[in-house]
Amino acid sequence: MAPAIRWNRWPGRRLALIGSVVALVLSACGSSGGGGSAGGGGQSTTGPPQRGGSLTYLVSGPLATWDRGLDPASAGSAPLIFEDAIFGQLFRLGAKGNIEPVLASGYAFSDGGKKVTITLRQGVKFQDGTPFDAAAVAWNFNRDLTTPCVCSPVTSWPKLAPEGITTPDDHTVVLNFSRPYGAVMPALITTSANHIASPTSAQKMGDQFKLKPVGAGPFTVVSNIVSSQLALQRYDGYFRQGQPYLDKLTFKTIQGDQAAYQAVQAGQAQATQLTTPSLIQQASQNGQLQVSKLTGTAPATVQLNTAIPPFNDKRAREAIYYATDAGAINSHVMNGMFSLTQSFTGPDGLFYQAKVPGYRTHDKAKAKQLVQQLGGLKVDLISGNDTVSNLTLQSLQSQWGEAGIQTTIHPFPDLARTIQEFTSKKWQSALQLAGAYDPAVGAALPFRFQSSAVYSGVHDPTLDQMLDQAAASTDKNQRAQQYQQIAKYISDNAYAPFLFAQTTAGTAVKGVTIPGVTSKLPLAGGFLGPSWDEAWMAKQP
Repeated sequence: MAPAIRWNRWPGRRLALIGSVVALVLSACGSSGGGGSAGGGGQSTTGPPQRGGSLTYLVSGPLATWDRGLDPASAGSAPLIFEDAIFGQLFRLGAKGNIEPVLASGYAFSDGGKKVTITLRQGVKFQDGTPFDAAAVAWNFNRDLTTPCVCSPVTSWPKLAPEGITTPDDHTVVLNFSRPYGAVMPALITTSANHIASPTSAQKMGDQFKLKPVGAGPFTVVSNIVSSQLALQRYDGYFRQGQPYLDKLTFKTIQGDQAAYQAVQAGQAQATQLTTPSLIQQASQNGQLQVSKLTGTAPATVQLNTAIPPFNDKRAREAIYYATDAGAINSHVMNGMFSLTQSFTGPDGLFYQAKVPGYRTHDKAKAKQLVQQLGGLKVDLISGNDTVSNLTLQSLQSQWGEAGIQTTIHPFPDLARTIQEFTSKKWQSALQLAGAYDPAVGAALPFRFQSSAVYSGVHDPTLDQMLDQAAASTDKNQRAQQYQQIAKYISDNAYAPFLFAQTTAGTAVKGVTIPGVTSKLPLAGGFLGPSWDEAWMAKQP
């Protein structure tokens, strides 16, 4: 009997702020290894991996919405956690943030950073039996660059040179850029270009490919009840012999952190991701669970639309900076669990800068003075609608009110409404995420600050040039200096106050090992990035 493939929606879900941003990206937005420790049940199961078992992973927020399908060229960034299992990855971040080849075997720069040569593993086959070769990868890259999806690498890659993407042989793909681009690999990892679909199946299946896509990853699709449940099974032809270890992997949607935590406790699932501070603390004290805490690399920020009133006036932007006390929100509302920052990465990201010279910190008197100069200040503030975002919205509304700023908050229940606001260009301020493991990737700074970006509130040619220059170099020290200058430039112009990098927690029952959930792996995007081909479960006695 053919597997069930049905369109369905789970009513009543709420999209999280943190996830909304990632669905817009990238993404995102990201976290690197380190910065947390296992709690509660301790570390994941030790010993050699065991083969077999069925694992259920609960998703909520934007991860619970894949109504655009699972084709990497059009799905958006929300389903990345599923796509990793189905398509595998060309590259992923290692435990220390290094670029590790997976389906690729390596990469190299040449021509001053304008040319990037990617080599592929030989002998790999897609799940439909066709060859995973240079022609297939180039076909995917070219398709990804022409799609309007925000997951496209076009949001971060510079324009290609006239020769475009070339394939010197069956296992080599060359990206020929019009200018140097040193950040290409971290950027690739966060986009659809990292997930290679079978051209044969994509062309043969048409729209059905979005429901039951075919890749070269560790799992194949058994059934897909859209935005409700995705059932996968082991792909025995996966290039790593003996992997994946699991027989089956199922993703189920659930309504928020509280419900997910209770379901894992009740044995209805084996793992999930928690973002609510109080629940993370509860889970950490639960002896039946493993909790791995990671500090995100995409800090929450208050985007200001500088193209329209009131924030086309720098004094209004400065008033928001002075009226905002991120430290108080973190201490009194988030249980001190988040990491404060004045720039666009968290502690585990590249080029993290907690303090920026000249940054306007909380000063209610100065905020009041600026509001008086302006003759009053009324602000609309939009955001997603989950526990963390709602707590932050209410805190900002209160703090700004003490400075005389009248604030109307709009926690939108779905991502589509947030996108509508940004595309209308009439929004005033937005509580979103801005950043990623590498600030150059499309889901990070360009997404929120580049003039040409749909979701940017800033239109500054000087900043555009600074962003392009920082992404170009292959020298990390040089890039670090350039991003310090960018952080100061954003601060000096009061373009968007940064708040904190949120702590997220991979949570699983004892006996389950999922790298990236029960142990720390860098997050190129805004959610946990499990290595599904290495996940396994200890057999129960």
